[in-house]
Amino acid sequence: MPEAFKNKFNLDSVRHMGECLAAHDEYFQLDSFIAAATKGIDSLELLQRSDQICEAMGSHLPLDYKLAIKIILASLSPVSLNQNTDSIIGAGISGWSILPINRFVGLNGLEHFDDSMRLLKEATKRFSSEFGIRYFLLHDEEACLRQLTEWTSDENYHVRRLVSEGSRPRLPWAMQLPSFIKDPRPVVRILELLKDDPEEYVRRSVANNLNDIAKDHPDYVAEIAEKWLVDADPNRTRLVKHACRTLLKQGHTKVMNAFGFAPVDTRDTSISIDTSKVRMGEEVTFTFSLNAARLGIKAAKTTRKLMIDYVVHHRKANGKTMPKVFKWKNLNQRNGEALSFTKAHSFKAVTTRVYYPGEHFIEVMVNGVSAGKISFELTAAN
Repeated sequence: MPEAFKNKFNLDSVRHMGECLAAHDEYFQLDSFIAAATKGIDSLELLQRSDQICEAMGSHLPLDYKLAIKIILASLSPVSLNQNTDSIIGAGISGWSILPINRFVGLNGLEHFDDSMRLLKEATKRFSSEFGIRYFLLHDEEACLRQLTEWTSDENYHVRRLVSEGSRPRLPWAMQLPSFIKDPRPVVRILELLKDDPEEYVRRSVANNLNDIAKDHPDYVAEIAEKWLVDADPNRTRLVKHACRTLLKQGHTKVMNAFGFAPVDTRDTSISIDTSKVRMGEEVTFTFSLNAARLGIKAAKTTRKLMIDYVVHHRKANGKTMPKVFKWKNLNQRNGEALSFTKAHSFKAVTTRVYYPGEHFIEVMVNGVSAGKISFELTAAN
């Protein structure tokens, strides 16, 4: 099992961080910093550990913010242009230890915009400043957007990615940005500048930002998708598809049409299941059939694009069902071709879901439209 992220903050990492700071601050009390930063650390979760380290920084670095920033900047690991953050080795602060620096800057540097931007720019080259920049978007959106716009043309792709990742309205683990949740147009203006970025790492972040926006403004993102897909190269097409992944799962009509997934006559479909009862820990097997596509006599070589997903409607503790979409097939169906697919879905125990006995349903979606639903009973393992 992979090591828990929270363990990135431990006695050794705190000591290393403290030694780096102490090397550039003759008054830095290393032992006191370590004690404060690691107090009860084993009982703390990831962000709690980061916050405690941030507090220790605040009580051990100079009260003069400009001087504190100077010390932190000098303590950072040396990096080369566009160096992969996972490959940084040697002296200096990098990796997860940048996370508490994000919070330190956000809590203490709002009135020192230029100095804070300089540190966040350098810090993001060694991990990410996506958490720290959000304090400034909340405090002075206009000034911060000007800075982000300037960074869209920075030579370092980590900085360009920060523009997109830091402005995500609903970035996981981070403070939400209510202004952009309400009106995402300022964000989209800077994403426009990054949609054809040469780095996949940056384009992926642009896609994730748009996916965030789609949760609150699906029709707006559908319009963006239509616009961006015009004369799009494979990189941009891949970006837009990833950005619209939630809308594609939902079968949003305009997005489906933008990707060429036209409505299908679901009367030509059928679903069958291998059993009416399934025990927890076992799997259910179902088959979906789609009759020959009738695309017209003059269309012998014509194909149609199909996106076939299936939905498991899980029984919840309150007796109601909750749908969960699973990706299945993306393919082209030739004129006159009949298709049939079989899928086994497991009900083995997983940490992310609790199963409850009772009637469940499997539903197949073709190009965003329900092609039928079939029921079965999930029973206890014993």
